[in-house]
Amino acid sequence: MAIAPTVSVVVPAMNEAENLPHVFATLPQWIDEIVLVDGNSVDDTVAVAKRLRPNVKVVTQKGKGKGDALAAGFAACTSDIIVMIDADGSTDGREIIQFVGALVTGADFVKGSRYAAGGGSDDLTFNRKFGNKVLTGLVNKIYGTSYSDLCYGYNAFWARHLDALNLDCDGFEVETLMNIRAVKAGLKVHEVPSHERCRIHGESNLHAVRDGIRVLRTIIREWRGNPAPAVPEPTTATPAADQGAA
Repeated sequence: MAIAPTVSVVVPAMNEAENLPHVFATLPQWIDEIVLVDGNSVDDTVAVAKRLRPNVKVVTQKGKGKGDALAAGFAACTSDIIVMIDADGSTDGREIIQFVGALVTGADFVKGSRYAAGGGSDDLTFNRKFGNKVLTGLVNKIYGTSYSDLCYGYNAFWARHLDALNLDCDGFEVETLMNIRAVKAGLKVHEVPSHERCRIHGESNLHAVRDGIRVLRTIIREWRGNPAPAVPEPTTATPAADQGAA
């Protein structure tokens, strides 16, 4: 009998009480662990999360920024596979099966793409689209990759590769950092189509120009930096299983 890998989903959230019911409703019931990283919310984010999923693991963020929140969430995960999604309703948890499927069939790191066939976005402004295209092209030129979407926060990976990613940034540039370090470490990266929706409630903390500059600095820093750690060998054979429908 095939052994299914366990799956943790990390949800960084700050003042997302209104959005969590929509987000959690899309998460498949077969997920083993939900890790909510609370960025010191002043609304009922934590209470709502516990009401929706009584077994949710809550981590209180000590620092600031999305990168810092994800690092804290990843460290708290106990599953074989880690998936990161957003708490604003822009990412659809029902797509997680595609990420897990790609991992159990051989990928080390799976990144969602709004530009892959079947993907899309309801929220990409001209500035964000142009900046993403330029930055994606730059990374592809430097590393010989064929990424179609660099700056997108829907990713999944085997937990054993967390050390290779070695997150050490605070902001929205974390997605770019992960994508670059995955290829530097020699991980098998696979893209799956994903459809980004508009934030349901509240306002985004993303600022296209400011965060675009942070992403560019991250690319330059990684280009000038040292090689990433070698990819660790799996301790057991890669499991393969049908996770079922959400």
